[in-house]
Amino acid sequence: MATGTKVDAAVRGVLADVLGIGPDRAAAFTADTPLFGALPELDSMAVAGVLTELEDRLDIVIDDDEVDGDMLESFGALVAFAENKARG
Repeated sequence: MATGTKVDAAVRGVLADVLGIGPDRAAAFTADTPLFGALPELDSMAVAGVLTELEDRLDIVIDDDEVDGDMLESFGALVAFAENKARG
């Protein structure tokens, strides 16, 4: 997973916008940065907003059965999931 990709930038932007965290904080995320359960801003309600915004920005569709703890475990896992979806 290449940092600086369109998807990486989109995921950082979505997390900053939906969670209300500063862009500097989002820019500091690495592939290993834990998300769900580690970021207090990312609760179950925020997850829905993050996924909806990812769909809009990347022109993808995320089915309910694709959403699980693994995809939200870390920043890298979420980017990898989004990259896979964006590839079609």
